[in-house]
Amino acid sequence: MRIDIITVLPQLLEGPLNHSIVKRAREKGLVEIHIHDLRDFSQNKHRRVDDYAFGGDAGMVLSIEPIHRAISHLTSQREYDEIIYTSPDGSRFDQLEANRLVLAGNLIILCGHYKGIDQRIRDHLVTREISIGDYVLTGGELAAAVITDSVIRLLPGAISDETSALSDSFQDGLLAPPVYTRPADYKGWKVPDILLSGHAAKIDRWKHEQSLERTRHLRPDLLEGKED
Repeated sequence: MRIDIITVLPQLLEGPLNHSIVKRAREKGLVEIHIHDLRDFSQNKHRRVDDYAFGGDAGMVLSIEPIHRAISHLTSQREYDEIIYTSPDGSRFDQLEANRLVLAGNLIILCGHYKGIDQRIRDHLVTREISIGDYVLTGGELAAAVITDSVIRLLPGAISDETSALSDSFQDGLLAPPVYTRPADYKGWKVPDILLSGHAAKIDRWKHEQSLERTRHLRPDLLEGKED
């Protein structure tokens, strides 16, 4: 898998994408991540990549020319399954979307900035717009890091215990059940007896019941239309 990220602030992505599971996946050759400074595609002597909006709106807009050159440069070298734009008005990113994107071979993620990008890029080049929540960030770099991390951890071999990812919250549309570890009794705070029973079927049933209960209590929206 290959992920190319186009940004005006490449430094913001250095930390999140060079540690933990993402770092190990890169070292194993499971994924290539390439970060491209949009300013490298500017033909302005000051490497400027933004301009004022037509119509007198406040704020700056990322210009069409450097973005088009950056995307054209990448797509001339290989095919991409999606060209993603991180935008607050995109579709809400969730686990189902991460599961879908991990099946892709190559992705471009274009990070929004300022008031956004020239609409013509969205109309003619972007294939998918994604939001990580109903709020505004300084730029799309953190959103790109979130998407990248969420997708890469699903790659076979990225996590040493691959079944762990399958039991994460949202994989089955529910929140994950509570988890415990040793000691079984800490100052009178005890682990539920069922988890110490060794009865796999009963433990699985308990976990499912706990997932349902936690979801009803914390995220009832996830159950809308799924329960009578």
